[in-house]
Amino acid sequence: MAEPSSDAPHGKRRRVNQTATAHTSSTTPGMVNAHHHLYSALARGMPAPRAEPTSFPNMLELVWWRLDAAHTLDSIYWSAKLGALEAVLAGTTCIIDHHESPNAVEGSLDAIQRACREVGVRVRTCYGITDRWADDGALRVKVSPLSTMTKGAIRGLEECEHHLRAGNDAMVGLHAAFTCSNDTIAAASDLAERHRVGVHVHVAEAIDDAAAGSRLQPFARDNWLLVHTVHLDRDLPGIIAHNPRSNMNNGVGYAKPTTRANTVVLGSDGIGSDMAEELRLAYVRLREFDSTALPDTVYGWMDNARTLFPAALKDRVTWRYPQAANPWHAVFTTGMRVERVETNDAVSGTPRTVVDRGTTVLVDEHEVRQKAAEEAKRLHERMENL
Repeated sequence: MAEPSSDAPHGKRRRVNQTATAHTSSTTPGMVNAHHHLYSALARGMPAPRAEPTSFPNMLELVWWRLDAAHTLDSIYWSAKLGALEAVLAGTTCIIDHHESPNAVEGSLDAIQRACREVGVRVRTCYGITDRWADDGALRVKVSPLSTMTKGAIRGLEECEHHLRAGNDAMVGLHAAFTCSNDTIAAASDLAERHRVGVHVHVAEAIDDAAAGSRLQPFARDNWLLVHTVHLDRDLPGIIAHNPRSNMNNGVGYAKPTTRANTVVLGSDGIGSDMAEELRLAYVRLREFDSTALPDTVYGWMDNARTLFPAALKDRVTWRYPQAANPWHAVFTTGMRVERVETNDAVSGTPRTVVDRGTTVLVDEHEVRQKAAEEAKRLHERMENL
């Protein structure tokens, strides 16, 4: 009798391993973060505010507006690169970003796009136009609607236009209405109309911006991205970007997205880049509001976000969990690990692997984290001096 083939046992083991892999993994399309602040990726460990914030605008003034004022083009780049890296490691292949850096406006959107492209993540960014920095450099927490556009707002408008004219995938950004004059809101709307894109705007996140609905109503369009809408007092055309983790963290209330007719999408508002975790939190927050709600609702919000970035539908995320595509499993299973991410290159359209065996392929994960940490230290030192 002939001896068995020497590679037969190995072949059998290979078949067993392939079967085991198939039984312990599953694939989904890429996820989309429909509202991010990539400039906040270096915020972790930043200096504590000089005083305890007493209101939402006060918290913006003492914390987040100090952060964006301390940014340089270098820190913007490394913050975006770290944010993009953490996004793709969590299966997010497309990001809709809202950026502000009043002391480094020109070139900021290019820095964000370059950083994301190097990691292998698609980004649609914008500059958040605002009048809160007066021409003399003073910070104004609230801006009179009747005031004139500031030089800072004009620079932000020009940065959006520059990025759009270069042919980039972009929107026109607008900060909360309570930091913008009527002239600035009108100018942002006009720029968006001319370039046939939407306006990405914070809307009634806190009670302090409750007048946003009436001020935005003459301008809002179906392609606008309305972020938060927690205290929105009327219906507005546009897509609602729901950010439950951020709203809970800031104590501003629940947006009740299921009570509105608008299409709803999910964002992180800069608190991390893990949209699978955001989806799970969105579900339990929804259930607290409506105990009859089903997982299909929040899973649908993630699908809606993919319609804003159709390229994500062709991306493939391999999860180390066999039922990642099942809404009932997705909302109740923590720690589903991403093993592999395959995308189409944003420039050439060529398929490529950007994550393999749980780490990034196009950039060195350790190097990005190390250089981002070094840049964060410099950023935090600048914050201390503001």
